[in-house]
Formats: sequence, C-alpha cells, structure tokens
Amino acid sequence: MERGRSRGGDAEPAGAAKMARVSIAEPGGSFPITRASVVLAAADADAAVRTRAFDLLMSAYWRPIYKHLRWKWRLSPADAEDLTQEFFARALERETFASFDPDKARFRTFVRLCADRFAANWRQAATRQKRGGGRGALSLDFADAESELGLQPVSAELDAEQVFQREWTRALFTLAVEDLRALCAASGKEVQLRVFERYDLERTSAGPDYSELAAELGLPVTQITNHLSWARRELRRLVLQRLRELTANESEYRAEARDLLGVDLSEAR
Repeated sequence: MERGRSRGGDAEPAGAAKMARVSIAEPGGSFPITRASVVLAAADADAAVRTRAFDLLMSAYWRPIYKHLRWKWRLSPADAEDLTQEFFARALERETFASFDPDKARFRTFVRLCADRFAANWRQAATRQKRGGGRGALSLDFADAESELGLQPVSAELDAEQVFQREWTRALFTLAVEDLRALCAASGKEVQLRVFERYDLERTSAGPDYSELAAELGLPVTQITNHLSWARRELRRLVLQRLRELTANESEYRAEARDLLGVDLSEAR
C-alpha cells in the first residue's frame, strides 16, 4: 500500500482474551512513563514517522473497528472488511487522527466515533466505497476476527462504547502477548513462555495445576511459579508499554492503566 500525505456466552474465553483476568497488576513495579506516544507521532511532519505510527495504531484498532461495524452497524462480513480497510486508508491520507483533542475524549473513543461517522457517510451514500489510486489491500486477518465474533457473543445490555472497549482491550493484550513471545524467542526463554502459555492461556477447569504442569514439563514446582511470575511481570510491562504508545498524554495513559489493570501509576512512582 502506498502511503502519502494528502492535505485535503458462558464459554471459557481462550488465548489472549483470557489475559484480562490474569493478575499482572503487581504493586511496586516500574512503569514506562517516557515511552513515546504513537498517537502524537501519527501527526508528525516526517512521513516515515507518521506511517510507522499509523501502522502501530492500526495493529491495535483494526479488529475492534471491524467487530464494531459488524455489531453496531449490522454490516455483512464483506462490507465490514471493505469499510475497515477504507477507514484506515482514508484516515492516513486525510490525517484524521491529527484532529484528536485529548481534552474532549480518550483516543479509543475518538477512533470509534470517527469510524461511526465514516460508516454513516457510507450508508448515506448507499453504495460501497472502493479504494482507488492503485492502492493495495491491507493485510488483515478478517477470517480470524470473524470467527472471534462467534465465540464472543455481545450482551444486549452493553452499549457501543463498552463493546468497543472490550475488543480494544482484547486487541491490546493480544499485541502484548505477541511482544512477550518475541522477547522470549530473542532471549532464550522458551521454557518460561511455555509455562505461561500452558497455565495462563491454555488452562481450563480440568487443569493443569502447578504440580501437573511441573510433571508435564519436568520441572520442580518452584520453577513453575518462578517462570510464571517472570512472564506475568513482563507481560504487565509490555501491556503498559503498548498502552503508552496508544495514548496521547500522561493523563490519558494513567486513566487507561487504572481502568485496564486497576493500578494507580501516580502512587507507584
């Protein structure tokens, strides 16, 4: 895709969805308070900086946007795919995110409202918008996102903001888990990762417990708990690192961290 600057259920959740319940908000830890915000970088004068920041934002928001269009706007999978890709293509070209005002809303709310306006305009035009100019399609796994919709029913009691926040949280944890996997691969901590995956991502009501996992991996129970503690600390750090990137200022960062992890960063400093 060429990117230039233009003025004009009851079922047990699996995988990263489960991580919202993992106790990683440990007290006394350090916090990435100086991590650069990609929200601000998306409006940078340097096109390369803008594009990299936009890619990071898209990686966190495309699934929530797609599911929001399917749920709230009742779009078919094909239309939701088209609008999701078109939304991000237009947002980059028209510098949509540069108009974000952190005094008016959190960035994730701003993105949802932008998507709503985009969907409303599309519906009013009564025709599917096709991207032109020779641009290629974005490489997004819509089939996987669509399958998640079937596994994650939306309660009628939830409003659009609550549903979008749920999916945004899920996407954030998914990215952080991917970061953890990359970290473990680079640092030779495959065993620590496997302990974490088996206990926090794959475990069901049938197990395994610490003893069973220790026997499965041929490790003492104390090593299982040590590996799990390390992985959870790193995941917490990586979640906060991603959160720092996806918020515009310190106030929004602290508010999102409090809502997401139940931690007060002002007290932890």
